[in-house]
Amino acid sequence: MSRKSATMPELDEISWQIIEQLQEDGRRSYGAIAKVVGLSEAAVRQRVQRMTETGVMKIVAVADPMRVGGRRQAMVGVKVSGTLEPVAAALSEMPESVYVVVCAGTYDILCEVVCEDDAHLVEVLSTRIRSIPGVASTDTFVYLELRKESYQWRAQG
Repeated sequence: MSRKSATMPELDEISWQIIEQLQEDGRRSYGAIAKVVGLSEAAVRQRVQRMTETGVMKIVAVADPMRVGGRRQAMVGVKVSGTLEPVAAALSEMPESVYVVVCAGTYDILCEVVCEDDAHLVEVLSTRIRSIPGVASTDTFVYLELRKESYQWRAQG
């Protein structure tokens, strides 16, 4: 897991406005963004390039798993005995895992998985996740209905 650098770039109001425009539509043109934020197209392009190169933001396509073959989604809470990093690394390498986070609280790691169906989920849980050395126990939260999924947020501060 990477740690944030002490020299994290400061974002001004215009940079946040650019991010918000791209959160609404990652394909929005630099020209359209420029009109909203009051900069030239070239200046917007430079800011976007700088923010992507420094890792401040990523521009990606997000597929809906339920429309492309993933019929079963679940969050798996994992309790670990021993060192967390090897377990987190093993979970991260599984093709079914789409989100892995080391956390505090009841679980040491949360791992979101997308599977083809219930049988596939059982296989992932039984033969792969629970067989990772250091996994003490798991709890699985099967998604019944997704009510909100948002990539539009802004740091307060």
